[in-house]
Amino acid sequence: MNRTDRVADSPWQMSWAAWRAVALRTVKESASDNIGLAAAGVAFYGFLALVPLLSAIVLSYGIFAEPDTVVRHMRALTAVMPADVATSVGEQLMTVVEGSDGGKGFGVLLAVALALFGARNGAGALVSALNIAYDEDEKRGFVRLNLIALAITAAGALAAMLAALAVAALAAVGTLLPYANDALLILGTILSYVLLTLAGAAGAAALFRFAPSRTGARWRWITPGSILAGLLWLGLTLGFGAYVAHIAHFNATYGSLGAVIALLTWLYLSSYALLFGGELNSELERQSKCETEPPADIRSPEAVAPAARAMPLSANATESPGDQSFIAARVAARAARGAGLPKVGWITSGMATLGLTMLRREGRSGLGLALVAAAAGITWMRRRI
Repeated sequence: MNRTDRVADSPWQMSWAAWRAVALRTVKESASDNIGLAAAGVAFYGFLALVPLLSAIVLSYGIFAEPDTVVRHMRALTAVMPADVATSVGEQLMTVVEGSDGGKGFGVLLAVALALFGARNGAGALVSALNIAYDEDEKRGFVRLNLIALAITAAGALAAMLAALAVAALAAVGTLLPYANDALLILGTILSYVLLTLAGAAGAAALFRFAPSRTGARWRWITPGSILAGLLWLGLTLGFGAYVAHIAHFNATYGSLGAVIALLTWLYLSSYALLFGGELNSELERQSKCETEPPADIRSPEAVAPAARAMPLSANATESPGDQSFIAARVAARAARGAGLPKVGWITSGMATLGLTMLRREGRSGLGLALVAAAAGITWMRRRI
């Protein structure tokens, strides 16, 4: 690993060798952090939060549209999900719509607030899981943590409503092109998948930036994991949909619980994709040390001192003989203290330094030897006291 990787200002400045090392550590750390188990917890709490979240979406959307329009748009939005998952979500959606009275006003706003509060546990589980992926301890207070969970829940509901509107708009455009050729239809399908990936990456980036208990996160270090999470989510969603449709038959195995099992599995896969992207971001930051370790040329003297004390003295050193003698005496004093000997003191250290200096000069070696012997004698007497 070269120095550029350590002080890189962006992940795109790192070498291919550094990226390979990051990829290997991401896989290893994902297993070490048990993100599969964390994703299962997020899926469970997300399942419990599904009905309150759908209630918040329906009630909020119902302020501007009729219930039938809400159902039609939301079903179009769930078309990308596996068939059993879309069926389960659709049933819950119909239950919520039938239970709402279509009212408007302060009562609806209060109901939306209560629904968001009921769905916050899912966001709270997601925050805890991202802390695991980023190797962070939760340092925020109870109130702030719950406010963040509520904000994530509200943002998720708003994103779902905007996505439903976008799907409805695309459907309206599709009706204007009833005689489009196959190439145009394929291009439209590819474009829709690209937009879904970008939307998933944007949502993951927002979660990586605000959910973990960390400060100073920069968007450029969040981008790679966000893109990976978006691609993984789309790939796992399409793959799981094909698996459910052509290989597995959850209804035959689990009976009436088949749709529930499929929904839980899809939530698990989505959570795993998100946490794996977080692990990638964490390892990229660790590789560059951009947040935890400054470059060597700007480190503090305290960080450099241990290495300087451990360096051997060279005969070609640039220090004067007196400086070399003083350094040698201080190193000897520190070594003595490290071995459990009493502190020599500045007087004896100075005598030893001066004696070593005298030994290097012609005609004064006798005086130097006497000073060194006197310093040694004083030190020995202090040990005997």
